[in-house]
Amino acid sequence: FAGYISQVLKNYTDHACDGEYVSLRCPHRTTISIQSSFYGRIVPSHQMCPSRYPHSYATLIKEDVACSVGTSLQKMLDECQDRRSCQFLVNSRLFGADPCPGTSKYLIVWYKCRPNEYKSKVACEDDKLRLSCKKSMVIAIYSAIFGRTQGGSLECPYQNLGMPMIECQSATALQLMIKRCHGKRSCSIYASTYEFGDPCYPGIRKHLNVIYTC
Repeated sequence: FAGYISQVLKNYTDHACDGEYVSLRCPHRTTISIQSSFYGRIVPSHQMCPSRYPHSYATLIKEDVACSVGTSLQKMLDECQDRRSCQFLVNSRLFGADPCPGTSKYLIVWYKCRPNEYKSKVACEDDKLRLSCKKSMVIAIYSAIFGRTQGGSLECPYQNLGMPMIECQSATALQLMIKRCHGKRSCSIYASTYEFGDPCYPGIRKHLNVIYTC
């Protein structure tokens, strides 16, 4: 159980140079959740993914170290999101128009492994959040947010509509929820600034959103 949890909570990073295969994989009963992706080049080739072009050609064409493709995240979502594993060959044709021909590029992907079956619970500020699992099963916390998200929360409408649309989140919410609930059959916590601190301006209504599995 502890090994499974550490794999689920971990942020994975994988990278591949042009002409190499990138391979993402998640443990049993979890699927890939792409967090972020970069394709292009922002460091010189002597630091990462040496140029595959002949040296004489490489000296003729100045290497572009401010090159990135805007479609890499969408491509990774198309190829890998919600799958147990995925593998493909990295090259510029995958990502549409090449923004820097003559410069060899690389792909970096950040992802997590999300449990196949997970539940989501929300508590409005100062309300109690209670999580529980059936007999012989225990809670595994996947993510926790305390604060205010850009879109707000349908369960906790904000009374003060004059407030600016800002996002503010506690940096310790996940650690606190893991400490309070991880590996237990049930647990409860108040969605309060007493527990989580106040990551927002005074007067902004917050909520606690927890995603977990049993």
